[in-house]
Amino acid sequence: MIRRDSDELLAQLIASAEGQPVNFVILQAMVEEASNAGACRALTSLGLEDKTARRDMDELRELLGAWRDVKKSAWQTVARWLVRICLAGLMVVIAYQSSLRDLLRN
Repeated sequence: MIRRDSDELLAQLIASAEGQPVNFVILQAMVEEASNAGACRALTSLGLEDKTARRDMDELRELLGAWRDVKKSAWQTVARWLVRICLAGLMVVIAYQSSLRDLLRN
């Protein structure tokens, strides 16, 4: 409905501007209406022209934010476990070497 009104207004502006010197007010109105028509076509092609599109976009943003949080948390968990494994390995090496020294001293 908005697209049809915008297309009609754009057609009227173009018809009124034909054969006349450049009128910047009409030119600006034509650009604005053409931009509006293009934006409406783009939203329609993406399936975002209905009333629920705003809610859908909000839900997608929430979902994307949650995904980013999960991804960040997963990487932090992996990093923590890698540090723990390295520290445990270092402790094993130190314990092994100290027990070998103790055995060699005896």
